[in-house]
Amino acid sequence: MKFLKHIATKVFILVFLINTNLSSKAAPESFADLAEELMPSVVNISTTQTVKTKANPFPFQFPPGSPFGEMFKEFDRPTERKATSLGSGFVIKKNGTVITNNHVIANAEDIIVRINNKEYKAKVIGADPYSDLAVLKIDTKETFNIVEFGNSDKARVGDWVMAIGNPFGLGGTVTSGIISARNRDINLTRYDDFIQTDASINQGNSGGPLFDMNGNVIGINTAIISPSGASSGIGFAIPSNYASTIIDQLIEFGETKRGWLGVRIQEVTKEIASVAGLDKPKGAFIGGVSENGPADKGGIKSGDIILEFDGEKIKTMRNLPRVVANTKPNKRVTVKIWREKKLISKKFTLGRMESAKEFKDK
Repeated sequence: MKFLKHIATKVFILVFLINTNLSSKAAPESFADLAEELMPSVVNISTTQTVKTKANPFPFQFPPGSPFGEMFKEFDRPTERKATSLGSGFVIKKNGTVITNNHVIANAEDIIVRINNKEYKAKVIGADPYSDLAVLKIDTKETFNIVEFGNSDKARVGDWVMAIGNPFGLGGTVTSGIISARNRDINLTRYDDFIQTDASINQGNSGGPLFDMNGNVIGINTAIISPSGASSGIGFAIPSNYASTIIDQLIEFGETKRGWLGVRIQEVTKEIASVAGLDKPKGAFIGGVSENGPADKGGIKSGDIILEFDGEKIKTMRNLPRVVANTKPNKRVTVKIWREKKLISKKFTLGRMESAKEFKDK
């Protein structure tokens, strides 16, 4: 009997160890091979732009109509200076098509891309401030090594990742870490859905790639949260699955083509949920509807709560803009709303955000 117990204990320990080994992955011994393979596809970006400043040499303002105001107005004239900024990017096509953040190249007059110890001029193919993405084309007939997008939806919290970029102008800097969280909303853009990582990201890393261990780009490094401005282990990357959709549009059209609903929304609070008869706060509360917009034509009213859009559940207010924007304009959609304590379905054709008056006025 003791012998059987001894054998059973050994079997249990063996099975436990086997299961443990199967369910976990060891940390990489080194990132060197992966970094060496991917480095030639990562670029450093520097831009130059003219900044206008208005310097008043006096610690006060002259009152309107004062003769001194007219006398000294030449001292109050705007002055111009050249400002430079640094960022990162990566090549996705052999012809030198580069991806980066929009904020890296916004208002740039000159864009210089440095890759493989050579510098090239580059131009903007398309840029989108709402997703903070931009596509550049290197001005050359040379060909380059490329990297490919991975499936960011398969990235899991705890997976190893590697970042390559140009922090503080130190090109070719490699850092590593793990995915700390997914679906982060930090109110940076209208469509926040970031991958959070503890891989060291600093100023100048913006626009650079976040790689998985297969060497695929699963995110575009965009922002950090830090009281000092330096890396504190809280960095954010735009997921590749979302980014690739925007990038394809920028390459093909030079602009984005997003779905547009035509509503003003607000959070469904506990109080609103209680009054509306919902079991818990969820969905997006309609605070207003654009006249003759898609929602208006489809029968959506102020006070409605959108719970589902085209088959996708709307858990919070912030979900709705992302889901709508990712839907193609002119598509016939089904929207489920909560009205007068009843679930109602509405079908109508989605508009295009970029064609809406609200978008053009901004």
